[in-house]
Amino acid sequence: MPAQPGYNCCMTPAQKSPVVTAYALAFGLFLGLAILKFGNPVILDQQIPPPVSVSDLISDFWPSHWAIRGWLPLAVVGGGLIAQTRRPWLASRWLWLLPLIWLGWQFFAATATVDASLTASTLPQLVGCVGCYFLGAMLLGRPALLRWLLAGVLVAFTFCLMRAVDQRLFEYPVNYQSLVEGQQNGWTNIPTATLLEMKSEHVIINTNGIDVANPAILAKFAKGRVSGTLVYPNAMAGVILLLLPPALALAFKSTGKLKPVIRGAVIAMTIGLGGAAFFFTGSKLGWLLALALGGLMLFRLDWSTRLKWGALAIILMVGLGVFAVRFHKYFAAGATSAGARLDYWRAAAQTAEAYPLFGTGPGTFQRPYARLKAPDAEMARLTHNDYLEQFSDSGLIGGIAYLTWIAMALITTGRRLWRGNDYLSVALFGGLLAWFVQGFGEFSLYIPALAWTAFTLMGCLIRLSTIEFDKKAALG
Repeated sequence: MPAQPGYNCCMTPAQKSPVVTAYALAFGLFLGLAILKFGNPVILDQQIPPPVSVSDLISDFWPSHWAIRGWLPLAVVGGGLIAQTRRPWLASRWLWLLPLIWLGWQFFAATATVDASLTASTLPQLVGCVGCYFLGAMLLGRPALLRWLLAGVLVAFTFCLMRAVDQRLFEYPVNYQSLVEGQQNGWTNIPTATLLEMKSEHVIINTNGIDVANPAILAKFAKGRVSGTLVYPNAMAGVILLLLPPALALAFKSTGKLKPVIRGAVIAMTIGLGGAAFFFTGSKLGWLLALALGGLMLFRLDWSTRLKWGALAIILMVGLGVFAVRFHKYFAAGATSAGARLDYWRAAAQTAEAYPLFGTGPGTFQRPYARLKAPDAEMARLTHNDYLEQFSDSGLIGGIAYLTWIAMALITTGRRLWRGNDYLSVALFGGLLAWFVQGFGEFSLYIPALAWTAFTLMGCLIRLSTIEFDKKAALG
């Protein structure tokens, strides 16, 4: 069988070797580890104590600086493998120039930072984002290698989903009941060591000389919004938006040779586990993005135009109806989190205007916000908008470079892959599109678990879109 244009004919022996395959699997497992252990924003690194026991190592978050220590050796090995490849980069020059401009400007902005400690925690994260992007684009973005990469990622993603469902069905109700009963019994039903640990973690606080359950913790358990292995529910919604589309694509398309019962079980588990965990996050923006993504994917189906629009109308009516019922209490209470975000964004815009060249330094939004926030607003450490944060933290050049890079990458890959037959590429594009749009209301760029996975997949998608472009060009 002749080699397909832009695929095997462009692969060097280095790219076909078992070493590269093993590397793709190892890098996927590392990203999976990040999903399980590095789900906190890097600016909180100093607040995450290193685990001191095997139990802590398994159950707790790990310090964010451990992530860069694990990533660096893999990046060096990946760079060596890239050096052995032929024609490693085929995409538009702007898709490698823009990320380098953005990253380089972060270091310029760091020279004018208002908080050297926060910037020192942030810069390695941003280096990791760009490094993952280039590893995906120059090495891992081949169909066979991508599947090995996704194997490690999706194993961890499955565990993250299971953890989220367990939180809603078992952990949160049990913990809520335990705290209520403990407070009623004067904490006499809890072992002393456990009680001291709960006090150190502020699960139990002292008010007017009395130990009581932290009201914020009780409210968290009562609401039941799950976070899986990530910092908070909206971050969990982000990883589902990013990874559930490729997981579903593989569940439907890669199980054709399995027995119908097994295939049905795999598909049902993927839909059920992913759908339940997503619903339990209670993410309002995530829900709207999922509706938009589902409606967008309808137009790839081989249906009549009338049927597509009819299905879209049904999806929107049902989805928005569930949204209205699910979140009516939130809107009745005044949509407080939406109002808080507006205050963050206002402060970020004012900061960008006041510091147009270098901003206040990578990762430092909380410093100007402490001065600019409304008197009754809660304190925030990040802007809850990855794009505005670039303008606030690194000035106009940093903000424009990042926004242009992401927009150009999505437009380029979307145009090249949307009408193609590669179901996995289209699913990856859908997940990345939803994740980067969610960035207008979240801070996922600063979470290794999310950002490094997303930028690796973005790099892979750039490579896949180039392969697809070469195929079309070869066919005339």
